[in-house]
Amino acid sequence: MELLASSLNAGAGRETRAATGRAAAGRALMVDRVVFVGPGRTGLALGYAMHQAGALDSLTYYGRRPERPAHPLFIEGHARYCFGLERPAPDTTAVFLTVPDDVLPTMAHALSGQGAAPEGCAAFHCSGTLSTDVLAPLHALGYHVGSLHPLQALGHPVSSAERLVGSWFAISGEPEAAAVARRLVAELDGTPLTIPVSRRPLYHASAVVVSNYLPVLLAMAARLLVHAGVREEDAVPALIPLVRGTIENIAELGLATALTGPIARGDAETVRLHLRALPEREASLYTALGREAVDLAEARGLAADSVAMLRELFDAGAEACL
Repeated sequence: MELLASSLNAGAGRETRAATGRAAAGRALMVDRVVFVGPGRTGLALGYAMHQAGALDSLTYYGRRPERPAHPLFIEGHARYCFGLERPAPDTTAVFLTVPDDVLPTMAHALSGQGAAPEGCAAFHCSGTLSTDVLAPLHALGYHVGSLHPLQALGHPVSSAERLVGSWFAISGEPEAAAVARRLVAELDGTPLTIPVSRRPLYHASAVVVSNYLPVLLAMAARLLVHAGVREEDAVPALIPLVRGTIENIAELGLATALTGPIARGDAETVRLHLRALPEREASLYTALGREAVDLAEARGLAADSVAMLRELFDAGAEACL
């Protein structure tokens, strides 16, 4: 019920904005008929974003539970839900396997058991690391295979749909599949990224560092605030405005100029005080990140003697953590 309430409160406004944007862009034709295998957060958010963008003529989900998810796509009649698998309709243009990576080979094999591909249909997975080899059973039956990974944090199957608009998407695969992916990304006002298959693990590691590790850094910072005497329930709320300000500075000023604080100004004494005060676990991460910050400060123009002093300080800190 909470999912339904939050989605319906925001849905009308998003639908209005999406309709206005489509009219302005002259998007009158809805040509894609899309199937999602796996109605989880990624599949629901991506399908909802495509629906709101007016990119789809039809939308179907295959799921492993008899009950359809409590999502506005189904509640408002925008999508069809199918319990289990079936052969996609003859005019289907794209099938997305939005299931966990370790399930993809099994699901691709299971879908291939439903029969040959609809003519011209593309099949995608949304993994950030895997190649299209996991879709080989579908390729053998005539699907054009590819991958489409949104470079976005999809934490909620409803609200994350709006975040996908204007995002970047990693695309790879056969030319026919890539053409479908680029068309759908364009409908979302997104930007495609072409990532060679051999380098997809590096691409995904980049996404993990900035998305998954940001909460980890925030947890560490909150822990330090609590050690400093701040109430635990106040620690994260106190840090959120600082995080937002930093992100906004990066967007407006660039990475090097957005770097502030003791390392940016070459204040080795403050860094030394930090290292003395930090517990061993936190000091180790502070040191590793500090070295990266020195490189950024050097690129920004920090004086050579300050750079040398800070590096010496972090080298000593790293040895102390061994």
